[in-house]
Amino acid sequence: MKSTNAWPRQPFIGLALAAIVGILLADNFAYLPAGLVGLVLFGGFALIRQSSPATYLFAAAAFFCVHTFRVIDSPGMRLAGELGDRTQAVTVHGFVVSEPKISTRGSASFLLRAISIDHDGLTSPCTATLSARWPGAVSYGDEIRVFGVVSPIVGPRNPGEFDMRRHLARHDVRTALISRYAENGRVLRHGGGNPILRAAHLSRARMDAALGRGLEDSLDQHSLISGIVLGLRDQTPDEIEEQFQQTGTIHLFATAGLHVGIVAYLLWTLAGLLRLPRKLAICLIVPGLFFYAAITGWNTASVRAATMAAAVLGGAFLDRRVQPGNSLAAAAFFLLCIDTQQLFSMGFQLSFAVVGTIILVASPVFDFLFRRFQPDPFLPKSLYGPLRRIGLTSWRMIARGASVSLAAWLGSLLLILPYFYLITPVSLFANLAVVPLAFFVLAFGLLSLLAASIAPWLSLVFNNANWFLATIILRVVAFFAHAPAGHIYLELPHRPTGARVEITALDLGAGAAIHLRDGNTDYIIDCGANRDFARIVRGYLRSRGVNRLDGLVLTHGDAAHIGAASSIVHGFWPRQIFDNPAPDRSTAHRAIISLLEREKIPRQQLVAPNEWKIGRNIAARVLFPPSGFKADNADDQASVIQLLIAQRWRVLLTSDGGLATENLLREQGADLRSDMLIKGQHGSGNSGSVEFLAAVHPQLIIASSTPFPESEKVKDDWTQEVGARGIKLLRQDETGAVTVRFYRDRWEAVSFLRPETLRSANR
Repeated sequence: MKSTNAWPRQPFIGLALAAIVGILLADNFAYLPAGLVGLVLFGGFALIRQSSPATYLFAAAAFFCVHTFRVIDSPGMRLAGELGDRTQAVTVHGFVVSEPKISTRGSASFLLRAISIDHDGLTSPCTATLSARWPGAVSYGDEIRVFGVVSPIVGPRNPGEFDMRRHLARHDVRTALISRYAENGRVLRHGGGNPILRAAHLSRARMDAALGRGLEDSLDQHSLISGIVLGLRDQTPDEIEEQFQQTGTIHLFATAGLHVGIVAYLLWTLAGLLRLPRKLAICLIVPGLFFYAAITGWNTASVRAATMAAAVLGGAFLDRRVQPGNSLAAAAFFLLCIDTQQLFSMGFQLSFAVVGTIILVASPVFDFLFRRFQPDPFLPKSLYGPLRRIGLTSWRMIARGASVSLAAWLGSLLLILPYFYLITPVSLFANLAVVPLAFFVLAFGLLSLLAASIAPWLSLVFNNANWFLATIILRVVAFFAHAPAGHIYLELPHRPTGARVEITALDLGAGAAIHLRDGNTDYIIDCGANRDFARIVRGYLRSRGVNRLDGLVLTHGDAAHIGAASSIVHGFWPRQIFDNPAPDRSTAHRAIISLLEREKIPRQQLVAPNEWKIGRNIAARVLFPPSGFKADNADDQASVIQLLIAQRWRVLLTSDGGLATENLLREQGADLRSDMLIKGQHGSGNSGSVEFLAAVHPQLIIASSTPFPESEKVKDDWTQEVGARGIKLLRQDETGAVTVRFYRDRWEAVSFLRPETLRSANR
């Protein structure tokens, strides 16, 4: 009698689970002797018993040992230990091992695998990989020598900020190299690196150019087509990419099963047209799929899809049936064999969770949906009318798409929330509308690439057809992105703090953004520059579950403070906008005023002595500037706002105001006394005078500070003066973001980088 146990027929499921267990144990309890003992014991046990459980124990012990080596001793860890925490000048000789990304300023960012490193007058061999930035012309595989400064990779300084240090550490990249000038480095030779990846990078550049022929004036459509066909996302504007994220269709930019399946189908069709034998066609298609995965960036999803497709085709080659679950587990197992750190990457987790859920859930859901309208099974199909046939075929397609879309949404739900703070109910409908269109975009894109060198005119025809489809996709995605309750940003579950009011001063260096939360009311005072918004502010607001702002306050025309105002308006639609009407020469300020006038969005005047209620527990009063005030320097007309918290505490916000503003406030006899002062730095470097501190008499000062330029750094003598007055100072170059929570009878300030908590004192 045949066994009904599915495990012997799907051995890679057990191996993959054993690998995951071994890696997780090693990541939390790395101890090499224990792994070696387990490897010997379980290896002997597996040889003697020759059973599946013994084999799985042996696999877990093997992965425990391999991952332990990675977390206790690696080239990157050794280099970081040798260099220490201090910044120092070095010369690095090595190879570019990633495709460089060019910033708007012309600097190339890439991974540099070192051959040797010169520091402290000594040259030593090195095999570590560094994160490098150099404003020189460089491409994948180049051998270069660069002089610059190295330092440990900086971690996040604000809540919700992407942890680049942890991400790179998983790839054993722990040191950053920065070279400011092109003449500080030179390319020794071209053509190094992995020849397959080098060919893939060159091919991708040519393919991108071919897909863009005839679409030079349609950058959004071109970027979408390149994203779907080649997995390129760098060209896609942030606003468009966020809409795809909000509708759960961002997977279209991640080359995965859909893309690889279409490529395999087209290649199989081409092989049929050429009348190639089946086994020869399979031998040609499998390498082609892996080369396509390399062209699209060699990401986890594409490699997983190519591996699964290879397993399916391999089964056809051997005339054996392939189990989808076993193929998926085999792909995971082989990827973890190559790099155990893949287990902790978002791409690996999302890819395998989604596909695994589709395998388990899609078929039962499809059967359930299709049975709702399935005709009597005893009725001969020859009796079906034309409308009945069309209806059944259409419903079958809809049910199939709905079942896959639902399964994919369920599989990604528990991972999307912790990574993106987002749930997307609308994705069930958006994918039904967008995925079929994306199928044709990918098909036409591949046909355009095939025709580019043979019949350029035909390539243009396919490109224009794709322009039409891409335009429809962009409009459909925009429609679903603005659907009511279509997507919801949620703060991760946490223990309630019990605070009535929270004020978070983000660390943006010379810029500023202050978030006020009073129950369900969210205000932001200044919003940073565009770069800070993309890196920090947007992620922070999303992590706090902010879907729409109740108010935006713009203190003055400094681009570092209000440069991202347009992005805030379009991304968070504030119900109220308060603007400083003092005239200035700021192009950023003029741009936001023009936007508000063009879209007929009202703005309220931020002039003294205006007052307004922010929430149930917060009232705001403008102390400066008065109506009609004008100064030569934007910082000298920055708004000064005093917040009254729960009718008990006062918080004074001075933005970048300097001595002139402080003196004018004192001369006017303004009631400046406050429990807390949150300030920036005046362009002259002078603010927070002794007389002003005496008038405010705060318990706590939160001050922005950045090493460059010098005027934006808190001065040591001022720090000593503040300390001598018994005032607690949190300078943000040391603390990062600072959150102040106000309770019924006390407040406390918590810094992001420091574990300490400062609490109020009775006066």
